[in-house]
Amino acid sequence: MIRTIFSVMAGMLVAMMLMLGLEFLGSWLFPLPGGQLTSEADLAEIVANASTGKLAWVLLGWLVAAFGGGWVAAKLARVHRVGAAVAVGVLIVLGVLLNAWLLPHPLWMSLLGVLGPVPLAWTGGRLVARRHAPAR
Repeated sequence: MIRTIFSVMAGMLVAMMLMLGLEFLGSWLFPLPGGQLTSEADLAEIVANASTGKLAWVLLGWLVAAFGGGWVAAKLARVHRVGAAVAVGVLIVLGVLLNAWLLPHPLWMSLLGVLGPVPLAWTGGRLVARRHAPAR
């Protein structure tokens, strides 16, 4: 049980690294408009006026993070591999919901951000579980 909890934590760490890495790359592909961010209202205005490409890039980060984090969690867990992966997906969905609550996102982005991570994390977990299944 303890190993499963740590595997979920490690999966979330990897997921965060993937998301932040894609965000960093996205800042080169889709640079922010001039000026400084001085308040949450400034950030909300930037998100509200962001291009579809930038929003899709952020969504891609959430989805890649769910798959990668789920895969790592399943790889490190011994007993509940798929459960650990799904737990990472659920945590990412909670983060997406918080993000959508704090900042204005288009409906399509919020829906895909809520519906996509759990199945992708499950898929990452199944890939590992299938490989580590006992031989029959």
